[in-house]
Amino acid sequence: MEFSITTLVLFVLLATSIGIAQSADIPISKFGGVVNSDITQALTNAWNEACQSTSPSKIIIPKGSYRMKAVDLKGPCKAPIEVYTDGTILAPPNPKDLNNEWQWVKFEYVDYLTLSGSGVFDGQGATAWKQNDCGKNPNCARLSMNFGFNFVKHSVVRTITSKDSKNFNVNVLGCQNFTFDGFRINNPGTSINTDGIHMGRSTDVKILNTVIATGDDCISIGDGSVHTTIFNVKCGPGHGISVGSLGKFTTENPVEDLLVKNVVFTGTQNGLRIKTWPSAPGTSPITGIHYEDITMNNVMNPVIIDQEYCPWNQCNKQSPSKIKISKVTFKNIKGTSGTQAGVSLICSSGVPCEEVTLSNVDLTYNGAPATAVCKNANPIIQGKAPQCTAAPAA
Repeated sequence: MEFSITTLVLFVLLATSIGIAQSADIPISKFGGVVNSDITQALTNAWNEACQSTSPSKIIIPKGSYRMKAVDLKGPCKAPIEVYTDGTILAPPNPKDLNNEWQWVKFEYVDYLTLSGSGVFDGQGATAWKQNDCGKNPNCARLSMNFGFNFVKHSVVRTITSKDSKNFNVNVLGCQNFTFDGFRINNPGTSINTDGIHMGRSTDVKILNTVIATGDDCISIGDGSVHTTIFNVKCGPGHGISVGSLGKFTTENPVEDLLVKNVVFTGTQNGLRIKTWPSAPGTSPITGIHYEDITMNNVMNPVIIDQEYCPWNQCNKQSPSKIKISKVTFKNIKGTSGTQAGVSLICSSGVPCEEVTLSNVDLTYNGAPATAVCKNANPIIQGKAPQCTAAPAA
C-alpha cells in the first residue's frame, strides 16, 4: 500500500466533507428526549424523520446524562445524516436489560453517516465482565457491544468516546470508505473480550488520530479486510493490533493491503500481531501488510506472527495452519520489550511465511538488544534488526 502525507490529507478532507451541506436540525427534545430521561424512543423517532428527509439532517443530543436501551438505526436513507451528541448516554448496567441484542447502538445500510461531537457512549460493562465465562464455556451468554456499523458506506465517526463496553466496543462489518477520526475508546485493562475496533469484510476503513485503552485487542482485523489504514493511534492497555485470528472457517476471505503507521503501544500484551489457527480448514491468505514508525513502551511481545494460535486449548496443533502469510514489512520499530524475544515469527510448516522483512527494528530488553526467534520463516534483514535464532520446540 502506497502512503504519503498527501494521501492522508485527502483521507481527512474526504471524511470532513461528509455532511458539510446545510442540514436541518432535529433535536431529540422534539420527541421528548430530555436530560436524565430514557431517550430510546426519542432517538428512534428522530432517526426515522431524518431518514425520510430528502435533504441532509442533523440529529442533536445536547450535554447532559441520558439512559438508552438498544437502538437499531437503519437505512437506506434519502440524504446524509449526522448524529451529533455532546451528552453522556448510558446503557443498562444489567446485560439482560438489552434483551440479548448483539449491539447496543446499531447503524445499518446507511450511506453518508456522520457520528460526531464530544459525547460518551457508556456501556456500563462492569457487571457483564464479571459474568463473562466465554473462555471456558462455549455456550456462554451473548453480551452486547457498544456499536455495530453494518453495511455502512462513505461515513465517519469523529471525536466520540466509547466507554466500558460489555463486549467489543465497535464492530465494523461490510463497510466501505469508513473513517474513525479522533475517536476514543476507554475500557480498563481488566475488562474481558472488549476489543476496541473489530472489522471484517470491509474495504477502505481508516482509523486516524485515535486513542484506545481496553482489555483485549485495541484493533482486530478480521477476514475480508482490504485496504485498511491505521495512522497516528495510541494503544494501551490492551492486546495490541492483531490480524486474525483466521483459519477457523473455509468461508473466510483474504486480508490484503494493511498499513499501520505512527502507532505507540504502551504496556500492552502484544504490539503488532498476526495470528492463525492450526488444525483448521481455512486457507485464505494474508498479504501486503506494512508496519512502519512504531514505538513500543514495555510491550510483552512487540512483533509476533503466531500460526500456532490456540487459546484456552480450544484446538490441537497436530496439523499446521493452511493460511499463507506473505509480503509483510516491519520498518522503523523501536522501544522496549517485556520479553527477551522482541520478535517472534512462528510460521506454518505447511505454508511457510514468504517475503517478511525486518527493517530497522531496534528493540531492547532490560537494556540489552532484544532477540528474534523464527520458525518456518527466513526474514529479509535491512539495516539494524535482530538475526533469527531457531524457536524452541513446543
